[in-house]
Amino acid sequence: MIPAVLYAVPAFLLLIVVEALSYRFAPDDDERGYELRDTATSLTMGAGSQVIGFPWKLLTIGLYAGLWTVAPVQLSPTSVWTWVLLFLADDLAYYWFHRTHHEVRLFWASHVVHHSSRFYNLSTALRQSWTPMTSLPFWLPLALLGIPPWMIFLQQSVSLLYQFFLHTERIRVLPRPIEWVFNTPSHHRVHHGVNAEYLDRNYGGILIVWDRLFGTFEPERAPARYGLTTNIGTYNPLRVATHEYAAIWADVRAAASWRHRLGHLFRRPGWRPLPGPAGAVRAAGGTR
Repeated sequence: MIPAVLYAVPAFLLLIVVEALSYRFAPDDDERGYELRDTATSLTMGAGSQVIGFPWKLLTIGLYAGLWTVAPVQLSPTSVWTWVLLFLADDLAYYWFHRTHHEVRLFWASHVVHHSSRFYNLSTALRQSWTPMTSLPFWLPLALLGIPPWMIFLQQSVSLLYQFFLHTERIRVLPRPIEWVFNTPSHHRVHHGVNAEYLDRNYGGILIVWDRLFGTFEPERAPARYGLTTNIGTYNPLRVATHEYAAIWADVRAAASWRHRLGHLFRRPGWRPLPGPAGAVRAAGGTR
């Protein structure tokens, strides 16, 4: 296991301080900047995710290693093509992990933590889930491809490090070739926006080409409004981590049939059954 993200924590904290000072001495009326309670919650969520994630990673190492040993081919880390395959496969896995965590409510209950802040700054990048178990299925195929487990963990860390720098309003738009190929702060602001046209768009990790390929890309036009379609109104880390699970449980308990219970778990966030004897269903207009 390569704890690259842990090694980067001092740099993350320093950059958060630098960005916060930039708002203090060079404010911009169109940018929200920082709020002390919100930032404290984000940092607490980040610390908690690392504490919970450590034992979970020990388990996933064993699962990756088991699949790697039975893979038809075991790829060499000395080959540049293994690293190219890893980069593309990891980023594609992240795209589908991210998209699924927006489109399936049970997965959204884990990922909603990251979207719960109404601010968008570098501290938002550290507001991470306390239930990392939902990510497991998406990277298992990489081990079956024969990619060594330590390489998979390393590339996951590289992706997370890259994405930290996406969470800022201080960088507007990068040169067009970069914006076309890579995920950028502009693209990721769209992803965090609750504007109707921005919901469930721009899932990419390092590359934005998957969104262009699969039809989920949306360019930044209007300023984004951040948070959730229905904000939770709390800075309590435990509530931030669990509020959607509690809402799912309440909906499942109140459901009139197993069909509706499964709908509350596995359909899009915001799904509700239509009233009536036929038990028809619909998806709510906004998914978060």
